[in-house]
Amino acid sequence: MNPLLVGAQAPDFELPNQYGEAVNRAALAGAPALLVFFPLAFTPVCEGELAALAAAGRDGALGTTRVVGLSVDHRYALRDAADRLGVGFDLLSDFWPHGEVAQAYGAFDPVRGHATRRSVLLRPGGEIAAIFESDHDHPRTVGSYAAAIAALRG
Repeated sequence: MNPLLVGAQAPDFELPNQYGEAVNRAALAGAPALLVFFPLAFTPVCEGELAALAAAGRDGALGTTRVVGLSVDHRYALRDAADRLGVGFDLLSDFWPHGEVAQAYGAFDPVRGHATRRSVLLRPGGEIAAIFESDHDHPRTVGSYAAAIAALRG
């Protein structure tokens, strides 16, 4: 596996969202996309991050960027989390093969068996514009995403 590098083309993927609909990387083309890998639904830091992203989407802080959350949770767990938190963006289930997409994006913790806190901002053409990471117990911030998205707009 090659490490992800800013400027490289992002790996392709196709995963079901919380409604069972297939979402692939090609469908994200045409506008910036933010892939937000998170360990597990129903955990305080993850749910805080998802709620903050949902609020940012409602108030326009991320502009036209397409936000997508990804975890190894089953799509039914993701549906419940999305409904409870008012998440209006896709939550993708990397359930099976277990963590395959997270692994391709360098966002899988094989010891814990779930995604790490890694986010990847994609340019409209699918190239990697920025990578954000935080440790297991600390959330990433919407402000850092907004700054990187603003930089894409020039």
